[in-house]
Amino acid sequence: MQIGNVHIPGRAALAPMAGVTDAAFRHVCMGLGAALCCTEMVSSRGLVYNDPKTRELLFCPEGDRPVAAQIFGSDPAVMADAAGMALELSGADILDINMGCPVGKIVKSGDGSALMRDPEKAGRIIEACVAAVARPVTVKFRKGWDGGSVNAVEFAQVCQQAGAAAVTVHGRTRVQMYAGAADWDVIRSVKAAVTIPVIANGDVFTASDAVRILRRTGADMCMVGRGVFGDPWLFGRINAALEGLPEPALPPLSERMDLAMEQLELACQWKDPRIACLEARRQLSWYLRGVPWSGPIKREIVKIETIDDARAIVKRVKRELR
Repeated sequence: MQIGNVHIPGRAALAPMAGVTDAAFRHVCMGLGAALCCTEMVSSRGLVYNDPKTRELLFCPEGDRPVAAQIFGSDPAVMADAAGMALELSGADILDINMGCPVGKIVKSGDGSALMRDPEKAGRIIEACVAAVARPVTVKFRKGWDGGSVNAVEFAQVCQQAGAAAVTVHGRTRVQMYAGAADWDVIRSVKAAVTIPVIANGDVFTASDAVRILRRTGADMCMVGRGVFGDPWLFGRINAALEGLPEPALPPLSERMDLAMEQLELACQWKDPRIACLEARRQLSWYLRGVPWSGPIKREIVKIETIDDARAIVKRVKRELR
């Protein structure tokens, strides 16, 4: 498929997730079959005020393409300035606007999914960003604010009219956060209402989920979020299932831990090693999900301070677990 003039070589994308989809994890996922990745969401105000930590989130290794840079905010002028800065800093192929984040501190500032309550303002933000950059602009949003204000279809039409090249729809309201089942039918309604590509998001945890969401919604792509925690091989299984091929088996635990360690080593190269090691506490635990007798080691993982601590734990996993 195409998003604007950008060719997307598959139908499964990695969702942007704060504290998860850093450059190292995106690199791992692209190597295992993700057709499109997106940076963690970045504050437009942080960018225009030249906050170093905000800028660091936009690092994208050469060769990991196509990739989108995601920004959030609610001031059209600030968003327009940030759009250009985000693309310049990241070298990304696509600018994505977050209008779906449900987190309280984001919504209280009028950002993220709060914009679903003001489609007219959302349209002005998109128009400002489209005018400011020469690359495709996409928008990620939700089913609606709550069950009484489901407006994904109308919101998608506003996005298209404002110049968005594609939309991603998460099938839950802001009030639902991540609880309950995602509504795939509302995504189907969005797909029927617009002519730009639609990416379906919500409850893709297995390869069969990916097949079902694409069939049910008619969407052009699916986006994988929590299902890929500790399992970037999910993209390979999805790609195989979509082609009607047998799903590849999960690699042995020792190989999975080697990849987890490779991810951490890259993260330590590309960001503050202290932050990378703190984030590895969650990530290494995810790689051990479902592994019998891993509880004691997980209790050690949450104490990781340095990359040497992580290496010692990985060695222990290989020695003690299968």
